[in-house]
Amino acid sequence: MKFATYTYQGQRGVGLVSDDLQSLRALRLDEGQAQQGAAALIGRAGLAGYVQERLGETLRLADVRLEAPIPRPRRNIFCVGRNYHAHAKELSASVFKENDKNVASWPIVFSKVPECVTGPYDDVSLPVGISEQIDYEAELAVVIGTQCKNVGRDQALQQIFGYTIVNDVTARDVQMRHQQWDLGKSFDGFCPMGPWLVTADEIDSAAVQVSCTVNGQMRQNASTRDFIFDIPSLIETCSRGITLYPGDIIATGTPAGVGMGMTPPTYLKSGDRVRVEIQGIGAIENKFV
Repeated sequence: MKFATYTYQGQRGVGLVSDDLQSLRALRLDEGQAQQGAAALIGRAGLAGYVQERLGETLRLADVRLEAPIPRPRRNIFCVGRNYHAHAKELSASVFKENDKNVASWPIVFSKVPECVTGPYDDVSLPVGISEQIDYEAELAVVIGTQCKNVGRDQALQQIFGYTIVNDVTARDVQMRHQQWDLGKSFDGFCPMGPWLVTADEIDSAAVQVSCTVNGQMRQNASTRDFIFDIPSLIETCSRGITLYPGDIIATGTPAGVGMGMTPPTYLKSGDRVRVEIQGIGAIENKFV
């Protein structure tokens, strides 16, 4: 199933997306549930029956404004740095180069604040005067479905509700300046997400293609087979001593091809359009202004 969060006639709603991706069936939820977006469905027992009981009117996707499926996560997004072999290599002389020898020992984990989440087709504002090196990062995001802690990798996939797409937008100069990643990752609008939340049964996350184009030019194109740390390992790591809750999001890292890794480095400028596509989910596209 694919669940979209949307705005229609000034009201937020949640809907079940049709197989042909042309329409959705609105779910009859109360206002408080609707404000949570698709997060209102996560962790519910008997989800399929719950959804069927609440199916309402059919709306064309062309007539609604799609929002991020989880418009405001309950807490910071867990993000994994340098999780594709080729991407780790392309940045080996830049941020945190002193950690290169440990790149395959433990995942690098940082976070983005919830307020940086924006919609799958929203414009993203460039922080003029604050950063001149804005970069894109196409990523598969895991959405946790159960409360869990100290999860072994053999049980990790059972904790997943579904998947979505994020663009982990990054201010590289801020990232370098502070020698940590949170500030350079958390500007308003720096986490486009969507276009919907796809339940885990629909995707083999161990082998999906992740791609990114800038103004139609292919920049990133790789398979999750190239992960240094697979998704069970990431869930095991993030849950070590930390309780994960339904709706928590783990962004799994980006492939090679980011602007910082180009020769010379090529950063986003006003008017650029960045499209991120992931096999089995769909695509998001944002204009930077």
